[in-house]
Amino acid sequence: MTPAARLQMAIEILDGLEQTAQPADRFLKSWFRNRRFAGSKDRRAIAERVFSVQRRRAHLSHRLGQQTSRALVIASLLEGGEDPALLFTGGYGPAPLTEEERAAIAAPASSAPDWVQGEYPSWLEEDLCRAFGARLLEEMSALQQRAPVDLRVNSLKAKRPDVLAALKAEGYAATATPHSPWGIRIPPGEGSAALAKSPLFESGAFEFQDEAAQLASLLARAQPGMRVLDLAAGAGGKSLALAAVMNDQGSILAFDDKADRLAPMAERAGRAGAACIKIAEKRGGPLWENGKFDLVFLDAPCSGTGTWRRQPELRWRLTPERLAELNRIQDWLLDDAARHTGPGGRLIYATCSLLGCENQDRVAAFLSRNKDFVPIDLAAGWEGKPVPGLGADFRATPQATGTDGFYCAGLRRL
Repeated sequence: MTPAARLQMAIEILDGLEQTAQPADRFLKSWFRNRRFAGSKDRRAIAERVFSVQRRRAHLSHRLGQQTSRALVIASLLEGGEDPALLFTGGYGPAPLTEEERAAIAAPASSAPDWVQGEYPSWLEEDLCRAFGARLLEEMSALQQRAPVDLRVNSLKAKRPDVLAALKAEGYAATATPHSPWGIRIPPGEGSAALAKSPLFESGAFEFQDEAAQLASLLARAQPGMRVLDLAAGAGGKSLALAAVMNDQGSILAFDDKADRLAPMAERAGRAGAACIKIAEKRGGPLWENGKFDLVFLDAPCSGTGTWRRQPELRWRLTPERLAELNRIQDWLLDDAARHTGPGGRLIYATCSLLGCENQDRVAAFLSRNKDFVPIDLAAGWEGKPVPGLGADFRATPQATGTDGFYCAGLRRL
């Protein structure tokens, strides 16, 4: 493909992303699967353009004064020091520049407000300022960078030094994560896609999991022999981590309201050697026994603001209405988690959000409704290296901890 044809395809993909809720990486895989004429170099260049535009969308739309996919790609060329007129020539490439586009290109760039500099929706400014104060732009800048690949060594089957040595022997620039005793970090662009096909992964030696989520599994203080409920289990990553903490002794019930999310769980648990995990396809029934657990882990559906490094399109898909709906879901799930927490049991509430309205506010509202629960100081008894953001609760960000944005709070039933 010519450079101009690559640009045209990037524009079409960006248009397609406006019409779907699919994650960008999954949408791209499907797109290229149906367009075999695009070679590997073409696919890589197009994907890089698409993700670069998503990460810099506010800057690019501000530069040209338009938000169309075509305008965003034109602005991305300007930002890279290229002349759009040389590539917008028609044929298999984008149509020639219009007079309006030429005028916008020639116009001097105006000063950008904070939401443009920080690449976040303007309507979120109050919530983000509340979370970060004077550090807002510093934190938002860290969220614009590409994320590394974090792995969790499965202690049921392997030891971190051995997995590290094996990965280095395969040519990966792998290092131990600074806080999780299980974690391994690989820089972005290190051929990480091949890791999912490696013999190490297939043997169950590691799983893909951000270090902040690994720390949340440790902060839950699961113990061998416990009865644990993973209430919004998704694909089961937290269940697998908890099974390792518990040395596969006890029982973990994994449940998600959307059963298809748990479809990979049986295969993942088998690969990991986690026999203690059971899967519930519905609420109630024999697997739930009396419905009371020693530990309930609720990784609640959320805005995903903490994952903007990995899914930059999410920052532009979130709306005030969707955020309000998520708050209602979070409240309902917290109350449901409380019903399943036995006397003296722990309830861990977690999100991959940076927003107080999804984190501290939800915990405070829960405590006002449930007088038989009290907060737990998560830092009490922590024996590892000091972790930034770990106190009574745990607040991680790319800038502070080098991880995804993450929140975790602990509650105990009296």
